[in-house]
Amino acid sequence: MISGVFIPPQIATVQAASKPFVVVIDAGHGGTDPGAIGAISQEKDLNLSVSLELGRQIKSAYPEVSVLYTRETDIFIPLQKRADFVNKNNADLFICVHTNSSPVPAAKGAETFVLGTDRLDKNLDVAMRENAVIKLEKDYQTAYHGFDPNSIDSYIMFELMQNQYLDQSLNYASYVQQGFSGTLKRGDRGVRQAAFWVLLKSACPSVLVEMGFISNPEEERFLASQNGQKQIAKVMCDAFGSFYKRATDVKVDTARVVEKPAPAAEKPVPAAEKPSPAQTTAPSTTTEDNPVQQTLYAVQIFASHEKLEDNDPRFCGRTDCGYIRIGEWYKYYCGVTPNSDEAFQLQKQLKNKFPGCFVIKVKK
Repeated sequence: MISGVFIPPQIATVQAASKPFVVVIDAGHGGTDPGAIGAISQEKDLNLSVSLELGRQIKSAYPEVSVLYTRETDIFIPLQKRADFVNKNNADLFICVHTNSSPVPAAKGAETFVLGTDRLDKNLDVAMRENAVIKLEKDYQTAYHGFDPNSIDSYIMFELMQNQYLDQSLNYASYVQQGFSGTLKRGDRGVRQAAFWVLLKSACPSVLVEMGFISNPEEERFLASQNGQKQIAKVMCDAFGSFYKRATDVKVDTARVVEKPAPAAEKPVPAAEKPSPAQTTAPSTTTEDNPVQQTLYAVQIFASHEKLEDNDPRFCGRTDCGYIRIGEWYKYYCGVTPNSDEAFQLQKQLKNKFPGCFVIKVKK
């Protein structure tokens, strides 16, 4: 357990089939918005240097991954435009790089935030500070639908938002913090939840990394050094590697997949939605009649921390749903088929009821 938020063990995610993995790296602040200011550096510059180094390391280790930046120079970009960039490029992971600050010079350590209102009172000051950049924009109240980053009442809206990517975000965040505390031996301030606008509006797993305190002289020197920036970027790159490995290819043991039987009076299910026979049979050993593993496709509709009853309203009436249990999480899916086109067609049909659904690959 990392302080601040419980991290479920062995959380795995799955990547949309036949689609390049896209990671968007966001260097916080920039241009007319310097962010926090230290004795020898400014936050906007530290964020940019580490972001670019992180991108270089990811691209070197995983050349097949598409690495995009919200900014590569010292320019100001509104928070909403950063989130729009993430969504436009259909990102699979969004990493916001920031530097912390405190009126207490002794404050130190790294922390990683995901979207949420758990312990909102504890992390509200951080959220307000990072969201305050909104006020640098003209007519910000119209652009952000009346949201005031300095008003506690405005943060009530975050409690009404369900973050369907929370488990994947926690997954990456936990890897980052393990690297900071383990590899770098930095102070571990844990994985936390906070109400960041840029995370709220980004439709993918998203984290905001506060990589250290610019207000702490020792930490600032480390953050401003080339060696320190490379080490910090490597922690986030290694965390990306762990996340990416799980996200792109999850081999499913069909003995652990439980199918929900359709009621006797249920009307016929379209072919694209019918469960494959492989769903209801135990895995067989390799024989002359079954020489290779078969790749199947399905649509993951959501993840739950608890096992759901067959008639749970979250299934929206579907009766062909099964789950993959990974650690303490249940990944619910439907429509297993050997045809990827059928899976993508089903995904389009399900978008209205399950906005965050996506195609996954499974192996018999």
